[in-house]
Amino acid sequence: MGSRELRLYIASEKDILEGKITDIYFVRTKEIIKAKGLDNVVVRMEVHLGGLPKGYEWAVYAGLEEVLKLLSQRPLTVYSLPEGTLVKSYFPVMIIEGKYYDICELETAILGILRHYTSIATRAARIKRLAMDKTILYFGLRGAHPAIAPMLDRAAYIGGVDAVSGAFNEETIGVKPSGTMPHALIIVFGDPVKAWKAFDEVVEPEVPRIALIDTFNDERNEALLAARALGKRLYGIRFDTPKSRRGDMKLLIEEVKWTLHLYGYDHVKIVVSGGISEETITKLRDVADAFGVGTSITYPKPIDMSMDIVEVYKGNEWIPITKRGKLPGAKKVYKCDVLDYEVTSWNEKPKRCSENLMVKWLDKGVLVRKLPSVKEIRDYVLKQLSKVPEPTPVD
Repeated sequence: MGSRELRLYIASEKDILEGKITDIYFVRTKEIIKAKGLDNVVVRMEVHLGGLPKGYEWAVYAGLEEVLKLLSQRPLTVYSLPEGTLVKSYFPVMIIEGKYYDICELETAILGILRHYTSIATRAARIKRLAMDKTILYFGLRGAHPAIAPMLDRAAYIGGVDAVSGAFNEETIGVKPSGTMPHALIIVFGDPVKAWKAFDEVVEPEVPRIALIDTFNDERNEALLAARALGKRLYGIRFDTPKSRRGDMKLLIEEVKWTLHLYGYDHVKIVVSGGISEETITKLRDVADAFGVGTSITYPKPIDMSMDIVEVYKGNEWIPITKRGKLPGAKKVYKCDVLDYEVTSWNEKPKRCSENLMVKWLDKGVLVRKLPSVKEIRDYVLKQLSKVPEPTPVD
């Protein structure tokens, strides 16, 4: 018997909101500031992107709502771009105004939320832009700690995927979860036809019947078995063929589609999953109708962000200041079009663009603007994606 109890190593919401989930040097900094009587120093802190990963032209800014929840526990004022805005390298996305003493130890959580969210949403958006009119299903929860599953599905959905698999999503983001069936279901029955029919008999009728066709037999044969078993009720078939057995996946799909066509099953959609990358989608988007994507979104290339003091309030005025290598002074972002922005100093009027994106969300901890739904944010992202060139696949 062990000497201690088993536990889950996760942070509670209470500890995050109270600033306990932080780096130790922020705790020490706060102690020093208090001891030396500097706890009333008022600052403006800026969150901005670093350089984007190689091959990336833009990122999808995400995670704002959770940061607002975190900062609303203290008398802080927050300006930010709308969640879902496409942004570029070294771009300001947020200004936090208040006593540095109140902000200090929250920096770890703020950057953790924004960087992770933005990285996930950006990869999802790149994949959706490459697939565009084809359906993207996010199946990536099994690749990460379950404590962050709701965040992963929300970030991926914001980025533009068409469906997410978490059973909890109606409670968290108001989106019905989607999914097909595991190989385990077929193995338990010992017969794919029995498993497909059982799914059809038990699962609510509004759920699309998508048969997994590669458990025991050749994909072409199982696809035809599924079509004959369910007929018009069969919405689609899913290829989850192991990489070791794939060969040329495009030729395999074409062979199955040809066979289904010969037997009059043109209505059956083709879904492909298992190790789907940006490059995979560009190769298969002409023959597939949908893709189940997991690891590629769950483990994206990281989007770097930093948070720095850019102004200090002294003698009834804001004094621009920052460390070397950063641009001092708070900034506003004005939009002319997607990825066509004008960045100005806080009180400077724009010369080209008119729509100010750096708008107030919190006033001394109080929310002053209506939060958009996750569907509204996703629509905002998709509208922008329709105006940017197709990205070059990067994996």
